[in-house]
Amino acid sequence: MPIHVCNTCGTSFPDTPQPPSDCPICEDERQFVPRTGQAWTTPARLADRHANAWRRLEKDLFEIHTQPGFGIGQRALLLRTPLGNILWDCIALLDDATEALVRALGGLAAIAVSHPHYYTCMQDWAHAFDCPLHLHAADAAWVVRPDPAIRHWDGETLELVPNVTLLRLGGHFPGGVVLHWADGPEGRGALLSGDIVQVAADLNRVSFLWSYPNMMPLAGATVRRIADTLKPWPFDRIYGAFPGRQVMSGGAEVVERSAARYIELLEGHPSS
Repeated sequence: MPIHVCNTCGTSFPDTPQPPSDCPICEDERQFVPRTGQAWTTPARLADRHANAWRRLEKDLFEIHTQPGFGIGQRALLLRTPLGNILWDCIALLDDATEALVRALGGLAAIAVSHPHYYTCMQDWAHAFDCPLHLHAADAAWVVRPDPAIRHWDGETLELVPNVTLLRLGGHFPGGVVLHWADGPEGRGALLSGDIVQVAADLNRVSFLWSYPNMMPLAGATVRRIADTLKPWPFDRIYGAFPGRQVMSGGAEVVERSAARYIELLEGHPSS
């Protein structure tokens, strides 16, 4: 029996004769169910109609993005390190070409996913490359397809390999995490942020929301805590959830300035 994949968010569900009756990820207020209702596909049908495009963002960092767009439309990022490659965030499509390219780059030592919207087919990626899958324990209830590859970690930080560390920021989800890459670019540091820290259309800004599709804000105190948590971790660049969404310099200052402005607006200072 095939696994079923939600067309709207890309989440994969266990093998069953019929698709699920609903998708709890989409029914949550941080996502949405389309007016036409829930629809489903399978990995085979997805591979028949889509392919993954690749882009080298900088030395040792690659983007993988499904074309035409599927689900939420996020990218996965493959980070190469001397101690093994890490897949940051995940996409639903793992086709033969993608598997061959990842193997040619050295395979995967670990997968880490920022939050439940990007869980997608993470289990299949972990099986294909025989690697652990790191998710924060605070979001364990959102795993709808349990798997032995999943490692639920607790606490505020997890070092995957030297100079590559997961940081729990919460906000969008209680277990929302970002990845800090101390060695890139050129030792100035980078933050792979998913949409826990969302790079805005103005690439000199980031934002923070409880629900992006439904435009529901986070509390000012939560945003301040997120910004304060990042202060000890130097980074010059921010690579966000979607293609083209990256802050290329001054990333730490962008987070601090954007958080301050967000809080001002919540507190009723729109023209300051």
